[in-house]
Amino acid sequence: MSVNQTETRHFRIGIAPISWVNDDIPGLGDHYTQDQVLSEMSSLGYVSTEMGRLFMQDPPSLKAKLDEYGIQLASKFVGTLFSDATRLDEELQSFHEWVNYLREMGCKHVIVCEMGGSMHWDPRRSQEEMTVQKLTDSEWKSLVNGLHRAAKLCRENGMELVYHFHAGTVVETREEIDRLMELTDPDLVHLLYDTGHALYGGYDPLELLTKYYDRIQYVHLKNVRHDVLEYVRKENLDFRTAVLKGLFTVPGDPQGCIDFKPIFKELIERGYDGWWIVEAEQDPAIADPYKYAKMAKEYIEATVMSIQSANQTSGRRENRE
Repeated sequence: MSVNQTETRHFRIGIAPISWVNDDIPGLGDHYTQDQVLSEMSSLGYVSTEMGRLFMQDPPSLKAKLDEYGIQLASKFVGTLFSDATRLDEELQSFHEWVNYLREMGCKHVIVCEMGGSMHWDPRRSQEEMTVQKLTDSEWKSLVNGLHRAAKLCRENGMELVYHFHAGTVVETREEIDRLMELTDPDLVHLLYDTGHALYGGYDPLELLTKYYDRIQYVHLKNVRHDVLEYVRKENLDFRTAVLKGLFTVPGDPQGCIDFKPIFKELIERGYDGWWIVEAEQDPAIADPYKYAKMAKEYIEATVMSIQSANQTSGRRENRE
């Protein structure tokens, strides 16, 4: 029996299009069409997605296309250069345009990730950079200032800012995530909890969830192949190469090493009611997106039903006692 929205009051399952068409690595999945991707998502029962490069940019047209498949836009990844004080006003102006776009699309969250100093995405550096250029104290100060101002723009438009810590960027490691949380206003800067990037950065995903649950408003569910992770660390590979080596996969893949059951249990019992977005960057020529999207959906539903059933049994037992 499929888990419906009444049974799963605590979450809604979506999937990012990056499993089909990769935004970080040009060429991966270019043969897929917008309609094929949305059709496969819809046929599996996913109810939301995120913005991807294969989707049309015009809000009315995109809305109509998503409505055709019964899917809504949950958010969009917005890369920023807030750490560069000389570009902050320009960056905030560009950010404001995306806020307006996402508001028109009916989104409630704006995903933000700092690109300054990153391996591949900082326009001031070579795209072939293999190292992260760590932020100075003054750059951290500018980043925090930018995030606070951006979060206020989101609030003014009925949305919340969620920060996406990410491999290959200046907020990647355990120490960097902790520093960001310490320096930012918890009422303004919320956290996008990504299981795969947490593990990649050296944070136990369950520990991160329990430590910062009150800051979390958005969830990415991503699995990691442990043998590939160890190889990536040993060889000091860059993020794009790690993806091509098969670092990430979906929840439910036997090759993945993350134990999602305690993570789901924590989210359910704490009453988390935001998006659960499946996201696994893989080469679609090697890992068939439909197969893995189906694997993830079935695993999540079965695991959640098991947790809910156990909780109901426990509740009945407690009532009898």
